[in-house]
Amino acid sequence: MAVWTLGLNHRTAPIDLRERFAFASERLEQCLSGLRQKFESHKEVTILSTCNRTEIYCAGDQTQLPQTLAWLAEAGKTPIDELASHTYRLEGDASARHAFRVASGLDSMVLGESQILGQLKDAVKLATDTGSLGTTLNQLFQRSFAVAKEVRSTTEIGAHSISMAAACVRLASGIFENIKDTHILFVGAGEMVELCVAHFATKSPRSITIANRSAERADALAALHGGKCIALADLPKRLHEFDVVISCTASTLPLIGLGAVQSALRARKNRPIFMVDLAVPRDIEPEVKKLSNVFLYTVDDLKDIIQIGQEHRQAAVLDAEVIIDAGVQKFMLWLEHRKDVPLIRELNLQADAWRQAELSKARKQIEKGHDLDAVLESLSMGLMKKMLNGPLRELHHAQSGQIDITHEAIRHMFLKD
Repeated sequence: MAVWTLGLNHRTAPIDLRERFAFASERLEQCLSGLRQKFESHKEVTILSTCNRTEIYCAGDQTQLPQTLAWLAEAGKTPIDELASHTYRLEGDASARHAFRVASGLDSMVLGESQILGQLKDAVKLATDTGSLGTTLNQLFQRSFAVAKEVRSTTEIGAHSISMAAACVRLASGIFENIKDTHILFVGAGEMVELCVAHFATKSPRSITIANRSAERADALAALHGGKCIALADLPKRLHEFDVVISCTASTLPLIGLGAVQSALRARKNRPIFMVDLAVPRDIEPEVKKLSNVFLYTVDDLKDIIQIGQEHRQAAVLDAEVIIDAGVQKFMLWLEHRKDVPLIRELNLQADAWRQAELSKARKQIEKGHDLDAVLESLSMGLMKKMLNGPLRELHHAQSGQIDITHEAIRHMFLKD
């Protein structure tokens, strides 16, 4: 059984390319089905799609990376050569190691962050529910979850890290003299926005406002931090009220356009607006960045701030890599042993056939009134003869150069405790 991974992330591809391959949750089931149909035979498939990465994990009788790349290029409407130059393609132990590093937060923009583990578990659950996850990938991911748990519990990989939410606060503090004097708008109400709201709330801004497609989630988040809600449809006419705008939704199209921001600037008499777009695909049209008095940042722009403190985590990274290496070796050993499964199945079927044959013979003897002890003796002798027939035949027909090997194999299988 082969395992392989095809992916692109914040290190290999810019955001304008990554957003072409950001699969919305409602599309993933269809994507999993479409990808499996691309292969020549049944394959196991899982797709992980986040703001920083899109990765395809596969398992099958043989690696089919070209087919995987062709499907992804087609799905993202991108020339295959362009996509190929921004992807990584991994096989075997390299694929397993990558999965373990991703689950443990070692491959994240925020080193040691825990959010990716939840996203990976969600991807695995969807693959399970749609029937695209088999024994091999299930083992790979369950082992990656166990390794991630060990890394987080025995190392300081998450210590000294600066989250995206904290990075947003730092950037805003560089634009505004005092965040207490700002009005902040959060677009979306998912996990990332929840973290951002919590971080900004500690700075006691003048107001916190949530705009989200689901009013129920927005109301709950706003109530938690003493904020208020507005409808997404009201964004264009209300945008000028806010000094800080943080957006992270699953929308496939921009929610805040160039025209809306230009109108907001006029209404604000060109007072600056600080904007952070944490979504992929982006929620704010990229052209907004060219406007004067607008400070627009994307997830890729936060890299430098997030890297602060990384030097303190290098020792923890080394410790984590040791744990990961051990996990990879165990998985590859398990994968190697999977080759024995068909033979084990055949052995079990053959042994069961012998058992059934002897049982049938014994039942007939009992029905005829034969002595029970004699029946049991006959049953045990029949099983013994069938079990020893193969080894004895090999001994009698072994070639001269194979006799010693045959002797050792039989001793190992039958004469050792």
